[in-house]
Amino acid sequence: MDDGVEAGAPDPMCLHPMPGHPRAVFLRPLVTSPFTEVGEYSYYDDPGERKAFEQENVLYHYGPERLLIGRYCAFAAGVRFIMSKANHRMSGVSTYPFPIFGGGWAGAMDLITDIPSRGDTVVGNDVWIGYDSIVMPGVTIGDGAVIASGSVVVSDIPTYAIAGGNPARVIKMRYTPAETERLLRIAWWNWPPEQVTRHVRILMDGDVDALEQAASGGDPHA
Repeated sequence: MDDGVEAGAPDPMCLHPMPGHPRAVFLRPLVTSPFTEVGEYSYYDDPGERKAFEQENVLYHYGPERLLIGRYCAFAAGVRFIMSKANHRMSGVSTYPFPIFGGGWAGAMDLITDIPSRGDTVVGNDVWIGYDSIVMPGVTIGDGAVIASGSVVVSDIPTYAIAGGNPARVIKMRYTPAETERLLRIAWWNWPPEQVTRHVRILMDGDVDALEQAASGGDPHA
């Protein structure tokens, strides 16, 4: 076990990090797809099939596009990621995917395989996505962003933005541009677990000056 866990941080490879509350799971030990990467401490909360996250919440994920999720993300029940293989060809008269059903239709398989990709879907660090939200293919959600419940994210969401709606739009920014730049320089999610553990209260308090002092090794309470 690493020093961070010994110092009191939860084990990031523990599937059920909250004793007595099995609805919350850390995703890193759960995910097996070679097309998915999840950072430490990102979790999914669901009273139902929380262990079926890859099957129930990451849809049409056959590669090569990847789903990249950072550290310390929080996903509420019903959050779903729609991956690029959900796309149908739209340049023809019909959008129906004839070739995938085989038979005499299989000869047109090249018209399925050349569908343009929107690329990887990227969720930054410390991102909170609310209940029943949908993230569409190729979207990037910036570090520290918050997505309101029931949103459909069809385009990129800036760092430290609060967004919501269908389609999701920026409602407000959590910090000023200068504060956001400072927070990205601090990048606390890259700290070792023991440093995060020492400064949990500062991380939850919202004082950027204190967090900056903590990052530099100073005393934020001096």
